Formats: sequence, C-alpha cells, structure tokens
Amino acid sequence: MGQGKTPRFIVDSMLGRLARWLRILGFDTWYFRDIDDPELLKIHQETGRVLLTRDTRLVQCRGIGCHVLVHSDGWRDQLQEVFTALSLDLERDAMLTRCALCNLPLEDLGPDEAYGRIPDHVAASTSVFRECRSCRKVYWAGTHRKGMEEVVSMLLAEREDGRERS
Repeated sequence: MGQGKTPRFIVDSMLGRLARWLRILGFDTWYFRDIDDPELLKIHQETGRVLLTRDTRLVQCRGIGCHVLVHSDGWRDQLQEVFTALSLDLERDAMLTRCALCNLPLEDLGPDEAYGRIPDHVAASTSVFRECRSCRKVYWAGTHRKGMEEVVSMLLAEREDGRERS
C-alpha cells in the first residue's frame, strides 16, 4: 500500500489512541467509541475502509475486507504495526492536517479569528493557526509538536531499518 492511494481507516473501539495518532499523521480515520461489531463490520464493508481491530473474532467474519489485526498493546507499537503491515509511507506534509478529535480536514485560521480562543501567551508568540470547522478546535505548533516530531522520526527510522534489511 506504500505506492498509490492513501488508505482510509475505520478503527474499533479498543484502539482509540491509535485512531487519534493516525489522524495526527494525516490519515482519514473513522473511530466510534461505542459501536457493536455487526455495525462496525457493515460500515467497513460499505465504505471499503481498512479495518483496524484487536478483535480476533471480528476478523474471522465472512466478507471481511482489507484489515489489520493489531496485536500490540501500546499505541506506538500499534502505529508501527499498522505502518509495517500496510507498507505505509509517512508524508510529513499530511501531518496535522486533520482534527485529532473529529477527523475533518483543518482549515487555515487568521490570528485575529483565533484571538480570544487561544491562551494569551500563544497569541503573543504564534501567528499560524488551523481550525476544525466542525468542533471549532484551534490548532497551532506548540511545545507538543516536538513529541509528535519524535513519533514521526521513530516511524521513519523503523521504515528505513526495514528497507535496509530487505
């Protein structure tokens, strides 16, 4: 899957943190906190989204399409597992383009529009903002971005290590 179309995901309720990180990395990722298996499977089949699950019984269902059965417990390992299983490429330009809460693409927001919705110290030091037009959350490159960059670096390093061994 590394070449061509970027996959869209549907993630089961056991993998909420993984879903959030996929969104942070720019992947279109549907996540439902409360959904039963038949409904999840129905949406998966109707939309053609890649199903990410920890449910061994769910992946045995008839008619299941492209999926990854996630074995790891920690979200970093889960992320690496998905990237490896699907041979995903990480695009830095896609990072932080989706709302981590509701998955919609973010839109540019002017500093004047952000003012009053962000902390004063951020308004004084930052001029680039993005907003989710659905939940109205405002995003900016703050101190948390360093942690996100470390995750990206980890994924890229693992990817390069895997290619060197091939």
